[in-house]
Amino acid sequence: MEAYNPFAKRESHSRRSLLAYKLLTVASWFLVHVVDIHFGFNAPAGDTSGRSIWGQNTAHPTPFSLNPQIVDIYWIVILILQIYYLFILWSSNADDVTPVANIGSHFIINNLLQFAFVMLWVHYFPGHFWIAEIMLLLNFFNLSSLYFRHSRMPRVIHIAVVSGPLAWTFVAIFWCGAAMVNAQNLAARILANIAIWGILGYGLFMLAAFKDYTMGFELSILAASLGVHQFFIKTIAFQWIFAFTIMSVLFLATLAIAIPGFFGKELSFRREGDIVDADRERQPLLNDA
Repeated sequence: MEAYNPFAKRESHSRRSLLAYKLLTVASWFLVHVVDIHFGFNAPAGDTSGRSIWGQNTAHPTPFSLNPQIVDIYWIVILILQIYYLFILWSSNADDVTPVANIGSHFIINNLLQFAFVMLWVHYFPGHFWIAEIMLLLNFFNLSSLYFRHSRMPRVIHIAVVSGPLAWTFVAIFWCGAAMVNAQNLAARILANIAIWGILGYGLFMLAAFKDYTMGFELSILAASLGVHQFFIKTIAFQWIFAFTIMSVLFLATLAIAIPGFFGKELSFRREGDIVDADRERQPLLNDA
């Protein structure tokens, strides 16, 4: 049965399956980023009600609207790191190729779901935001599965393929969800003031449970994007204050985890005497090469 399971961990891959992973990975990666770049600047041709990615962000000013410049920089960094992932996937060293090929199916699905989300986000038809939200939720489960099943990736690949897209997808669920329900009235803003703390809770969970400071940094950057945009569109409001508070707490908590690790000391939240498997203790940043 494992032979037919594209998500199974394997010690090696046949030439045929490895070639399929390589070609599908490159094709899906190229597809999603060409679409991202195109619709980042252009509205859909022939769709008079459609808008560019950031045109929709401007047309639907919600409590979760994001700053385009910060998000663009975030994705430029992720894109560059993903090129490194593709380079490793196409290398001739089987020991390097096998583990990155094992996450290929999740990466391909992420690219296809991200492509579907963008197409739904920029085009207009009844219920398009609702279907786009479903794409994000499906991708969140896909990336969460990747996160927990393949936790021993080198740091660069972990950021490029796992934590970077996962942090974005988590925040994008709030972004699209707010546009989906047209969250502009007082009741919606109060609910958003509560929901935003989910970003902090998710980030602190990743820091405390897995010592994953990459997720902490990524979520703090996205919280900054949220705070900057909210400040400029609705200065007299709590949302930007909460966003910057979340950014600050996550950033400081991340430093508390990351800095001891750089000096060979790990900050532990567990009681003395707890027995934890050594491999589990260092996940997901084992083999940080």
